[in-house]
Amino acid sequence: MAEDNQIIPLAPTKFKPRSDEEFAELKPIKPRQEKSSKCLVYFLILLLILSAASLVLAEIFFRPRTPELGLNSVSVKNLVYANKNQSSSPFNMTLEAEFTIDNSNFGQFEFENATVSVFYRSKTVGKEIVDEGRVGASGTEKIKVKVKIRVSDTGNLSNDGILKLSSHAEFSGRVQLLKIAKKKRTAAVDCSMNVNLKSPAFEVQDLACT
Repeated sequence: MAEDNQIIPLAPTKFKPRSDEEFAELKPIKPRQEKSSKCLVYFLILLLILSAASLVLAEIFFRPRTPELGLNSVSVKNLVYANKNQSSSPFNMTLEAEFTIDNSNFGQFEFENATVSVFYRSKTVGKEIVDEGRVGASGTEKIKVKVKIRVSDTGNLSNDGILKLSSHAEFSGRVQLLKIAKKKRTAAVDCSMNVNLKSPAFEVQDLACT
């Protein structure tokens, strides 16, 4: 009977630890659709940045600007009257003018058709064709022009000795954009001036340009 009442110990429970793979299977998995949406958003943002950068570059490099033309100085040379004894007689002279072309483009400006015209009482009294040339990218070029003037209708010059002249200069050419394209541009300037024929050096006064 003692043997029947003997307590038999239970076998210990075996604990089997779970592997990392099993734990991983228990973790929630993010849907692939969410990752795809994020990639699409990043792509669109990058596309917007590239588009904005392209517009800025196009505005800087591919938008041609018209070069600025200015008249710096004018002087009178070789003034000769048809009748030396009469200051009101027709006369010839030469105007020496210095122009400046300021090219703010990132490509050079090549001009082919350039003219300088001088007017007296709305009549053309002198015209000169300027040789072709070029102005470098973001550069400035000085150009000297000699215009032969012939004035036959002197009017009342004998009274005040002031010869009122006006001029129009025009330089037409093309702006080269990164050696890819060329755009036509024309630089022009209109000026007015007074020549004092009674001064020893025939001084040019009141030079104004627009």
